[in-house]
Amino acid sequence: MATSTRRGSRTPTPLAYRSYLPRCPSCRRGPPTERAVPVTNPTPSAPTFTVEDPATLEVIETVPDNGIEEAAAAVDRADAAFTGWSRTSPRHRSDVLRRAFELMLRDRDELAALIARENGKSLADSAAEVVYAAEFFRWFSEEAVRPGGDYGQAPAGGSRTLVSHRPVGVAALVTPWNFPAAMATRKIAPALAAGCTVVLKPAAETPLTALAVARLLIEAGVPDGVVEVVTTTDAPAVVTTWLLDPRVRKVSFTGSTGVGRALLHQAADRVLNASMELGGNAPVVITADADIEAAVAGTMVAKFRNGGQACTAANRIYVHDDVADEFIARFGAEVEKLAVGPAVDGGTIGPLITSAALERITRSVDQAVAEGARISHRAETPDAAGYFYAPTVLTDVNPDAAILRDEIFGPVAPVVLWHDEDELLRQVNDTDYGLAAYVFSGDVAQAMRLGERIEAGMVGINRGIVSDPSAPFGGMKQSGLGREGAREGLREFQETQYLTVDWTS
Repeated sequence: MATSTRRGSRTPTPLAYRSYLPRCPSCRRGPPTERAVPVTNPTPSAPTFTVEDPATLEVIETVPDNGIEEAAAAVDRADAAFTGWSRTSPRHRSDVLRRAFELMLRDRDELAALIARENGKSLADSAAEVVYAAEFFRWFSEEAVRPGGDYGQAPAGGSRTLVSHRPVGVAALVTPWNFPAAMATRKIAPALAAGCTVVLKPAAETPLTALAVARLLIEAGVPDGVVEVVTTTDAPAVVTTWLLDPRVRKVSFTGSTGVGRALLHQAADRVLNASMELGGNAPVVITADADIEAAVAGTMVAKFRNGGQACTAANRIYVHDDVADEFIARFGAEVEKLAVGPAVDGGTIGPLITSAALERITRSVDQAVAEGARISHRAETPDAAGYFYAPTVLTDVNPDAAILRDEIFGPVAPVVLWHDEDELLRQVNDTDYGLAAYVFSGDVAQAMRLGERIEAGMVGINRGIVSDPSAPFGGMKQSGLGREGAREGLREFQETQYLTVDWTS
């Protein structure tokens, strides 16, 4: 069970429990009352911060603003729980994770409503995220009972080699705001399957979903101390506390490349096992023989899922000269149809997460236009208080434009024309990032050839989604280190050990 301490105190105090999941109009029941969630401070004088709905700017909830003492206390509890959890059978850990999967699906409507409210994304995107997030619990419930290993005779004879995998220890998890459920479960699930205990710091913009997931894990049978959630507005202090603690043996971070570099510097001092899922600058390549209808549909998903606020989001769209006019016309028409607004009003494109994000994207588009780009298509925005930005298509974009070099993280689609494949690949790969890419082509062989020459960890061929719990998620270059999902995701939370056994005949 997650606990909190008052700043300056080292005595753990259980968090107050209450239900806060909002009533969903489409739900058959109201929010759960007995399956309560830790959301408030134990004392009125303890520090707190508010969580805001970016679509309405209304305050949703108040949560603990924890600091160094609370971060250390969370490690105390996770470390105390590690021996017991790591020694449970793989089957037991599997059963707990499977139950967590079932509970997430049971509460998917309430969870989707919560995500839509604190994150701002549409209800459709939120519902899809809940299902995707739950799948990590199911996938790693199955991987938990297949830990793998090896046994064989040493080449020189005289001994046998036994290879096994053991949990790395207490793992510090740091997750972003854009997928508050999926980014948490994508880390928690393999860690628990491997036998690790975890301390989790969710983003200050979206802590409520992480707390809801923690509540479900408690209900699923996760023992006290195995999953500790620390909410805070002082991320550097909390995370540094964990990285300096010798009991923490793993850090897994999803966020910007700049912050990832800083964490790697800190991790290097302790030779700490580190996984980094960092920024992206995903290209979309559309060839001359592509199915334009499919390319438009796929690019809409790749670009505008979660309003473009995703590390895998299409950032640069490269369209062959021969089909550029048709693609831009059809793509632009679809962009103009997008319904921008709060999720509760049926919006399919929600707000940006903060006013700072809105200002940043506005500046980026203004600069691109000043450099010669043209706004060819744009959706309408509501007269609302939230941080809304109109989905926008930019054409006549110079291949060297600044907007193509930086991660947009919003609903803006710059289009660049191409005709020479070698020059295309030079432009596509001329970036420090290499997380995701997308290729649309009528010739699968050509699409595969292009995909293999693009410097990205994941390439979608004729589809606008690359993420799947059964596939290794991660990037090349400065887009990160390590992989999440698949068997690789489990290995990120394990150490390999071998025993050499005398075997004289």
